[in-house]
Amino acid sequence: MDKFAIEGGRPLEGVIQVSGAKNAALPVLAATLLTDQEVRLDRIPKVRDIRTMARLLKSLGADVASNSGGYAVRVTEVTSPEAPYELVKTMRASSLVLGPLVARCGEARVSLPGGCAIGARPINLHLAGLEKLGAEISQEHGYIRAHAPNGLAGAVIHFDRVTVTGTEDLMMAAALARGETIIENAAREPEVADLAALLGKMGAAIDGAGTSTIRIQGRSRLHGATHAIIPDRIEAGTFLIAGALTGNPLTIAGVDTRHLAALIDRMRQAGVDFSFPAEDRIEVRAGGRLRAVDLATREYPGFPTDMQAQFLAMMTQAEGESHITETIFENRFMHVSELLRMGADVVLEGNQATVRGKSRLSGAKVMASDLRASACLVIAALTARGETIIDRVYHIDRGYERIEEKLSNVGARIRRTK
Repeated sequence: MDKFAIEGGRPLEGVIQVSGAKNAALPVLAATLLTDQEVRLDRIPKVRDIRTMARLLKSLGADVASNSGGYAVRVTEVTSPEAPYELVKTMRASSLVLGPLVARCGEARVSLPGGCAIGARPINLHLAGLEKLGAEISQEHGYIRAHAPNGLAGAVIHFDRVTVTGTEDLMMAAALARGETIIENAAREPEVADLAALLGKMGAAIDGAGTSTIRIQGRSRLHGATHAIIPDRIEAGTFLIAGALTGNPLTIAGVDTRHLAALIDRMRQAGVDFSFPAEDRIEVRAGGRLRAVDLATREYPGFPTDMQAQFLAMMTQAEGESHITETIFENRFMHVSELLRMGADVVLEGNQATVRGKSRLSGAKVMASDLRASACLVIAALTARGETIIDRVYHIDRGYERIEEKLSNVGARIRRTK
């Protein structure tokens, strides 16, 4: 099992290029199941979850060819509409193939998803939506089975709570359903709009993606397309926080600044300085002493839950007391116990962490519990005195492409060990 060894206290300076968004790449890969023609996808990050999704598509009958920029996928025929547990046990996004499979094949059998242990991400919202579209749903032996031998038909679907993967799954299913589907209380994340952009290139008629109401006019078939996915806003945010803690100017390139507005606003409140030398570049540096800032995670365009752990790490170095409230997942503070081992002063009470800042962190042996907790520990290690050993970095490999190489190139002393 791989580990990171990080020597803290070294300034970061230079340029880091952001990869494509993992959370956009996974649904667009699932969307290739909706057509028998080739779909070419560029700017696909080379991370573990993407490799798992590619293996899943191959098991379903897809021809998947990789190149330097991404994938070319063609699903001439779905040979087996089943996503087995052995393939999807490490990846929450496996549920994204449920909608496309039942829409194209009239049936699907998908193992209940695995992934990070950060709390419940109930799939019942996906299933209730598919039932509205006409699918019969059953569950047995850890698998969800959807059956619609006569195809799907458009309907009005209202989510009781916002769900990103649920919105994406049903948007794909509705693209091949008869008539119009309206999704109310839909997720507004940039990744949802990016999926809609690909589906539009494939011939789907989708209006309102990026808003809370999405309308889809179903088509009898979709065709091939070429699409480049959006930059990874969470990777960009992670590097922005790392840069803010080192003092020297660090440039994050290949970003979409519109997707980072909530994070940049909070970081500015904390005293971080930004400049924008180009449309797709952000330069970050600490403007002086960091100040404590309160925040609560929210669905987009609010502060992203996927940046909560990294921001909390930054608050350990801010003056004053901050309160971080997690409203999306009930178990997303597992990184706190590891930060305490490094000398952080954090108190947990329910879904809120109270951070007393300006802690003098020191290197320690710590263990990553999930993807974003891994990034939090990397940030803390970069600012700590001495060496930090982070175990179970396979979590970070699920969502960050060559993170140790990117950080090393701007001055970090970080190495991967077995």
